[in-house]
Amino acid sequence: MAKRGYSIGEASQRSGVKVTTIRFYEGIGLISPPIRTEGNRRQYREEEIERITFIRHARELGFEIEDIRGLLSMAKRPNASCQEADRIARHHMKGVDRRINQLNLLRKELQRMIDECGHGRVCNCRVIQTLADHSQCQHHLTDA
Repeated sequence: MAKRGYSIGEASQRSGVKVTTIRFYEGIGLISPPIRTEGNRRQYREEEIERITFIRHARELGFEIEDIRGLLSMAKRPNASCQEADRIARHHMKGVDRRINQLNLLRKELQRMIDECGHGRVCNCRVIQTLADHSQCQHHLTDA
C-alpha cells in the first residue's frame, strides 16, 4: 500500500521545523491545510515539506513572514520576473546592514566601558556608572 503522506512528526523531522511551528504556519496560511486521514491525522505531501523547508530557510535568513508569503507566491510562477524577489532581498539586506551598524556601535560602547573600568570596587566601576547615567553613553545606539 502506497503511503499517502507524512505525519506531522515526520514532516517536522524532514523539514527541521518544530511541530508547533508547522501548525503555526498552517494557521497563518503560509502552508495549506494538509490532507487528513480517516482518523483525522494530518498527512503532508513532499511538496508541502519542501515549502516548510523553504520557509525555515527564509526565516533563518531573517525574512519577515509577509516577505516569505510574497516569495512563496513568486515561486509558483517560475517564468515570471524575479524583480520583486530582488527588491525584497535588497530591502532585507538594508535592514541587516542597519543592525550590523548598531551592533558595531554597541561593541564600541561596551569596549569603552570595559577599557575605562579600573577593575577596583563597584563604587568606582565605570561599567556601573555608565549604565546608571545614560548621558555618559558616547554612542546612542538607537540613532544608528
